[in-house]
Amino acid sequence: MNKILLGSLLAAVSFNALAEAPGGPNCGWGNMLFEGQRGTPSHIVASITNGTSGNATFGMTSGTNGCSTDGKLTYGGKSLIALSGMLDEVSEDMAKGEGEALTSYAVVLGIKPEDRAYFSSVTHEHFNQIFSNANATAADVHAATLEVMKNDPRLSKYVVEQA
Repeated sequence: MNKILLGSLLAAVSFNALAEAPGGPNCGWGNMLFEGQRGTPSHIVASITNGTSGNATFGMTSGTNGCSTDGKLTYGGKSLIALSGMLDEVSEDMAKGEGEALTSYAVVLGIKPEDRAYFSSVTHEHFNQIFSNANATAADVHAATLEVMKNDPRLSKYVVEQA
């Protein structure tokens, strides 16, 4: 049941993730058709046009349709932990030093499989720093987790500094 819940939450959050468009902000026929328009409806229809016809994917592989894969993908949204409502589960798992929610959090943070058990042990060791008070918000927990990771020689490579 927990696996189904976590999978559903990951899927729901992925629909809401706002990354720079793969292939660039000008990529695909949907962007061409709705060029200059603003608002959620225009973006949704442009995205659907690009996704259903596969023209953005074609453009990225062929270098056509205004697409380029030279740029770095970015993400300006909140972390999964803030969006998914998994804070209680992550707290419980971190207190134990293992669990599905903690593993999901490690995946979201980009931690490679070979470092996930180590991540779990480090966050367990620093539980009181990460969950510094009973009213800690998801943003607080995320920032504290990144701080712990930044100060750990093995996990620091996973902390991406914000420009």
